[in-house]
Amino acid sequence: MTSYPDIQYFLGANAPGGFYSLYSQLMDPASAHRIYILKGGPGCGKSTLMRRVAAMAREVGQPTELILCSGDPDSLDAVILPDQKTAIVDGTSPHVVEPKYPGLVEQYVNMGRCYDSRGLQAVREGILSSMTGYKDCYQSAYRCLRAAAEITEDARAILHTPQLEEKLAKRAQGILSREVPRRRDTPPGQVKQRFLGAVTHKGVLCLYSTALAQCSRVYEVADHTSLSHLLLTHLLTGAVEQGFDTVACPDPMAPDRLAHLLIPELGLAFLSSGGTRAIPGKAYRRIRLSASMDKDLLRRSRGRLRFAEKVSSALVEEAVVSLTQAKAMHDELEALYNPYVDFQQVEQMALAIGEEIFGA
Repeated sequence: MTSYPDIQYFLGANAPGGFYSLYSQLMDPASAHRIYILKGGPGCGKSTLMRRVAAMAREVGQPTELILCSGDPDSLDAVILPDQKTAIVDGTSPHVVEPKYPGLVEQYVNMGRCYDSRGLQAVREGILSSMTGYKDCYQSAYRCLRAAAEITEDARAILHTPQLEEKLAKRAQGILSREVPRRRDTPPGQVKQRFLGAVTHKGVLCLYSTALAQCSRVYEVADHTSLSHLLLTHLLTGAVEQGFDTVACPDPMAPDRLAHLLIPELGLAFLSSGGTRAIPGKAYRRIRLSASMDKDLLRRSRGRLRFAEKVSSALVEEAVVSLTQAKAMHDELEALYNPYVDFQQVEQMALAIGEEIFGA
């Protein structure tokens, strides 16, 4: 039986502007076989069901792509089964998923049926108070992230010059000519967006292992100023033009900018490092963005850049504290719900979905 690597991403991010969703990138409904949209509140077994179906996929030797929750990376927000052209996704707020072809492709799964609604009346007041505090913690986290992003943008603007853009464009062309084969009469490649990193209650995480599981050659882009986007966009364009599918990974602190790029067909990845981000192992090649920057400008701005990095890091740490508080409140909320959830019914629903998918 084939053994597949663990592929994990995020499709949502705790970003400066609030929750940022890439759930429209989950799977193209037009080419999908089934998309199950789970509906239900806290603690009703959505993540449990998805993990059960993912385990069934592995038992029959099929690959899985797990989508982790940015609020709690130990929990799942979706499971993608590429061989079956099937996905199961938590369709509740904040990552609401609306069907495009309801009944034909997407179908709702009502996990609210697993609640003992009558029994929950006994913990009504506790649930109401937990819900309010939980949302307040997230708003506090977003305020801190917004302030951190403003400071980072100020530092980035200092070093972002036309000369830097030109140098990085030339560097990208050199890499493309060396690493990306030219192909004739090939349609453009497809771009799939995924977050490789997230700001979570566990801190700032980056799932480098996912990239390493798919790519044996890793270019490390040493970037302390969030300017790797200037290089990665050229690499993305060049790979797509030659017909290679790519995984474009935005920066959760600036979702309109790329932080990482994967070209699995070539076993090639470009991963940004810096700050708390450190790539495990030895990179195939290393690119220092600072080497392309104006040396005098960099020298004159060093004090200001260090101050910006220090303050921005402190604000992100404060956001993590708020996310930790939100996680604790969510755990309390789930603890209130769990005694009134029929997990045997959750298991039965998982088995039924598994039978539909795998024909077991």
